[in-house]
Amino acid sequence: MNALLEIRDLSVRFDVGDAELTAVRELSLDVAEGECLGVVGESGAGKSQTFLAALGLLAENARAEGSVLYRGREILKAPRRELDTLRGRRIAMVFQDPLSGLTSTLRIGRQLEESARRHLGMNARQARGKALEMLETVRLPDPEHCLDLYPFELSGGMRQRVMIALGMICRPDLLIADEPTTALDVTIQAQILGLLAELRRDANTSVVLITHDLAVAAGLCDRILIMYNGRPVESGTTREVFTAPKHPYTKGLLASLPSLATDPAIDLTAIPGQPPDALVTPRGCAFAERCEHVMDRCISERPLLGGTRGRHAAACHLLSP
Repeated sequence: MNALLEIRDLSVRFDVGDAELTAVRELSLDVAEGECLGVVGESGAGKSQTFLAALGLLAENARAEGSVLYRGREILKAPRRELDTLRGRRIAMVFQDPLSGLTSTLRIGRQLEESARRHLGMNARQARGKALEMLETVRLPDPEHCLDLYPFELSGGMRQRVMIALGMICRPDLLIADEPTTALDVTIQAQILGLLAELRRDANTSVVLITHDLAVAAGLCDRILIMYNGRPVESGTTREVFTAPKHPYTKGLLASLPSLATDPAIDLTAIPGQPPDALVTPRGCAFAERCEHVMDRCISERPLLGGTRGRHAAACHLLSP
């Protein structure tokens, strides 16, 4: 498949007082047309910052280096006008907290209509109809009434549906969903994931699902990229990652997933220790201090992401000769 988005050697750094915090470290990944990529890792792994950097949405104290290609065109340091046209029209992002992604002082309909008028060139009547159509598409109850409500008048699940409607109103090539099911109960989570799968199928939209939960990624994604300390540590198809994980961190994440067949008091194993300090760049493997298989080589030499079979790859010295 052709690559829709190509990220190469991306690094994201923040100035924190007199220190420098590195959130993303020389990361490379591709998103193919029509696929769903799950980007998984603990909080602070660099998942969200990767795509905020790609869209030019980083905080003022951050800077990004590397390359981000959208359909072969460099966009990492594109002019503001070009990025404003691209965002929403070609690439849309659904944020983790819909209250921060929606304007609290504007009615839902107004926000959807403005996007339709700006990016699709619709008049007021057409934009209103498009806004209603999108709320119906995301199955919001009583969509005509919801057009006249403010974000705070909706539940968390309803606000997330509005965010998805806002992201999909222009039928973008790529939808980036950043923890779209966080803080929602399991029933609403399933509905949101099912909605994303349906929209992806109907609009042939590529999806990046950013999540800390492998179980959430399993239900939607074709491929999974596991991140740790700002770098990818494993990449493969969902089946490969779940049935034959290669990296100890991935194995630890899977071991901590509850299921109907496990007793949480006995069968679930926590990964020991804490993620490394983002202010420090480890010389070797960033996971070494938490890994039960650590070797001298792990402390002194950083493992590279290498293929083990087909496209399945992991950054671990256990896989090296």
